[in-house]
Amino acid sequence: MTSDELLVVDNLSATYKLPHGRQLTAVANISFTVYKGETLGLVGESGCGKSTVARSIMRLPPPTGGTVVFEGHDLASLNAEALRHARTRLHMIFQDPISSLNPRRKVRDIVAEPMVIAGVGSAEERIRRARIALEAVSLDPDLVMDRRPHEFSGGQCQRIAIARALIMEPRLVVCDEPVSALDVSVRAQILNLLEDMKARYSLTLLFISHDLAVVKNISDRVAVMYLGRLCELASSERLYEAPLHPYTAALMAAIPVMTSERDDNSSRVLIGDLPSPMNPPSGCRFRTRCPRAATRCAEIEPEWREAKPDHFVACHFPLSRPHG
Repeated sequence: MTSDELLVVDNLSATYKLPHGRQLTAVANISFTVYKGETLGLVGESGCGKSTVARSIMRLPPPTGGTVVFEGHDLASLNAEALRHARTRLHMIFQDPISSLNPRRKVRDIVAEPMVIAGVGSAEERIRRARIALEAVSLDPDLVMDRRPHEFSGGQCQRIAIARALIMEPRLVVCDEPVSALDVSVRAQILNLLEDMKARYSLTLLFISHDLAVVKNISDRVAVMYLGRLCELASSERLYEAPLHPYTAALMAAIPVMTSERDDNSSRVLIGDLPSPMNPPSGCRFRTRCPRAATRCAEIEPEWREAKPDHFVACHFPLSRPHG
């Protein structure tokens, strides 16, 4: 692990036991690195395993395979006390801003809770830092600290959740679709707030979303998931200009645009439904919806490789090559 690597995920897998002895593998052997100070976007269709990756990193619950190395330490190898200490530098913003907040507690207690759990500071210090965190997310502490979550809008609840995530001044914040449940106008406010907080607190972000337009604007690099596996990873600019994986190209073609001069991308539109993760296709999992699929795609799982400098893809027939 190099000095600029903050989080290294290696061969991460998450398998759940189901009734009648069945198992569901939601995430299968994915690997990526998050570098200090960057925002890594993780995108894909609903049900592809994005949120499972986020929760596995946070050990909510722990992954069933692979390693998660944060600041040089494998989180799975830490004892309870060491893990508690590591979690002060690793926080998460959940997808639903309202259900992520305890409805019976006041905002002052919700925001200060990470300090209470970590055993940091006196009661007065916790209130002082809670006020600072609330001011940082543009909420007036005098107006909100003695109120409860049901008294706020979804956007205000997400600001409270962000304040809670920032009160310990973490190194990494995992954002699990933090704007998907919000109105479009509020989304822009929250995204701008995250960018401001990233600069103010020197944060590193893992930003998870199914909205590629959002990810493009906020991410330095983007990783694309399909049915529990990574299929492409590159810088945001390179990925959006010249995707190599047919699935990535199809996602790009689905982004709404405000012009009538768009290229004809009808050949890239996805057909069919997402296969069941209970019975994924053999070989390449995307082959049942891929216009470039061949016999090889059904027989051999594509290797995760660096097709171009810092541009990784798992595809037998990437778009830069003629299909043959």
